[in-house]
Amino acid sequence: MIVLAFFSCFGIKTLPNPPTEKTKFMPPVAEKIEYTHSEHNTERSDPYYWMRDKENIKVIDHLNAENEYTSNVSEPLTNLRKTLFDEMLGRIQENDLSVPAKDGEWWYYSRTEEGKEYTIYCRKKGSLEAPEEIILDVNELAKDKDYIQLGALSISPDHKTVAYAIDDTGREKYDIYFKDLRSGELLADKLEDISPSIRWANDNKTIFYTTRDEALRPWQVHRHTMGTSIEQDELIYQEDDKQFYVGTYKSNSDKYIFIYAASTLTTEIRYLDADKPQEKPQVITPRTTETEYWVSHWGDQFLFVTNHCADQTKPKCALNNKLMTTPVGSSTPSDWKQLIPHRPTVQLTGIEPFSTFWILFERENGLEYMRFMHKSTGEDFRIPMPEPAFTIWQSTNYEYETNTFRFGYTSLTSPRSYYDFDIDSKQLVKLKEIPVIGYNKDLYTSERIMAPSADGTMVPMSIVYRKDLDRSAPQPVYLYGYGSYGSSMDPYFSSSRLSLLDRGVIFALTHIRGGGDLGRQWYEDGKFLKKKNTFYDFIGCAKKLIADGYTSADKLIISGGSAGGLLIGAAINMEPGLFLAAVADVPFVDVVTTMLDETIPLTAGEWEEWGNPKDKEYFDYMLSYSPYDNVIAQNYPHLLVTSGLHDPRVQYWEPTKWVAKLREMKTDNNQLLLKTNMSAGHGGNSGRYGYLEDIAFEYAFLLDKWGLVDAPTQPPQD
Repeated sequence: MIVLAFFSCFGIKTLPNPPTEKTKFMPPVAEKIEYTHSEHNTERSDPYYWMRDKENIKVIDHLNAENEYTSNVSEPLTNLRKTLFDEMLGRIQENDLSVPAKDGEWWYYSRTEEGKEYTIYCRKKGSLEAPEEIILDVNELAKDKDYIQLGALSISPDHKTVAYAIDDTGREKYDIYFKDLRSGELLADKLEDISPSIRWANDNKTIFYTTRDEALRPWQVHRHTMGTSIEQDELIYQEDDKQFYVGTYKSNSDKYIFIYAASTLTTEIRYLDADKPQEKPQVITPRTTETEYWVSHWGDQFLFVTNHCADQTKPKCALNNKLMTTPVGSSTPSDWKQLIPHRPTVQLTGIEPFSTFWILFERENGLEYMRFMHKSTGEDFRIPMPEPAFTIWQSTNYEYETNTFRFGYTSLTSPRSYYDFDIDSKQLVKLKEIPVIGYNKDLYTSERIMAPSADGTMVPMSIVYRKDLDRSAPQPVYLYGYGSYGSSMDPYFSSSRLSLLDRGVIFALTHIRGGGDLGRQWYEDGKFLKKKNTFYDFIGCAKKLIADGYTSADKLIISGGSAGGLLIGAAINMEPGLFLAAVADVPFVDVVTTMLDETIPLTAGEWEEWGNPKDKEYFDYMLSYSPYDNVIAQNYPHLLVTSGLHDPRVQYWEPTKWVAKLREMKTDNNQLLLKTNMSAGHGGNSGRYGYLEDIAFEYAFLLDKWGLVDAPTQPPQD
């Protein structure tokens, strides 16, 4: 019998008839059952369409066979995986504490303990010297579960009750529980199979929550009164347009609860007084196609970050957004007053208003900045950062009446840190840097270079490697990309990544079109009928790294996940000889078939990203790049593909079908592995140790392909 202890996270079952020594290294051959799609007078053969049926035992058997094969061929790397896991775990300070944040009389924080997978959430009353109260220990909730994810944790305004959302399947369907923080007892209230969004009204007994439709789209907002049955909950908003999803948020002032309906291109927001939660929500301004606005509250005003164009004959006149204001209660855009105009080279991405100051988030030249505006003194400047290239994000800021703003900070060489910006002294106060045991920042260097795409557009890349690396010869490079939804891939630190850097690997992060790195136009130029720009940009980055001597085609490995997996699939179809190997995590690769099927979670809402293939123009364009539809008989790089059986975002059958077709068509003997987590969803394992095991598996695959299995790590130096 084959022992699969290390791969228990796969959910692999022992086969009834164990393979022989000869057959266990033979890849599974998927059954072909003829199925033909017919759209726009085009027929597409899809012999692996049957894999969609999760209830079909042949599907589960095939996934188990793929996992068994992956286990067998990866067995020689077992020791390397353990070495990598131990290295990565050894850099983590397992007993650690977050920076406490004050909310009224209470200090809230979280901590981790050695040997425990999950976070413990705590608080102290009055001072940090007070006795600790444990709000929620996720380790206790995780007992006897293969997977658990905390979706939200929300304390009532009077600090007496906590609401928390738990998903224990990976399907992103949450149950919300309520716990009395005085007695520690669970309350009878329980909300099942819903979204993790929770908003408390100021009466401490009214909850607003969101439910999903059959396609897992958040589409309804309900009002629940503590102590009553869920059957009595009132539906206060329903969104029937399948391209829109709904959610809620609360103003920094705690005065208003906002209910939004949003698609990729359009928003519509309602509001109600958090002190009067039984009132009917009021529309701020009705939706207009391709007009987005996000609302904050300050004083007697609503503040809008919006792309609204007063002149409807000039669509997209405020592509990078502007800041507008209007008195609370006014719902006509003609009443809006402009505070900050649209700027062609600076994108306004958000605003956080506090009682005496605002923090605006702005993106320029590929970096996001924080802009401080004092409402009494008129001071207006960007908060200076300690390095020229970085990533920032808002951290925990509970209090509206405050003289500090807390944010998080990282870069390719700086571990995640937390700062307070003191508005009186105008100084940054470093509160904590996440400990990375044995790390010496001075041993590493980062660069930012530009690569030409196919159309001549210059595309940024961020690069990090050890200073003592021999740059006179091509070196192994790990190139990562995403490039969708306007999401920015800002430079960030990874302690796990040190296991590659210390073995002589260069890590490169691409800032390609389709992402939002260089503003809204950068995103617009990589979606719809311009999606191929994303792929050309990525390939251009790869060629630049080779041309400049960083690497060579036989040392270059690429990686991306989800929509980034689409990028990887397209790139290896277009330029298979450019890469040694590729990693595609939960890849979105069956683009046309998925975008035609509205029963699949999230499909209809994705039409504003990719286009609707019911339109022949979009159908033809998608079909020209969809990785599954464009697999041909040619050599492909080594390939590691991951998947989650319960993934609601990229259904497991997409990577499974893709691998089956690649096995059938490819003309090389390179390794092709499919690793399906049989008990998780889009994000893989949920615990911190399970997460490290996933990374160790991937890194062992990479190092094996680079021929670095036995390569010594370079030790830290003084």
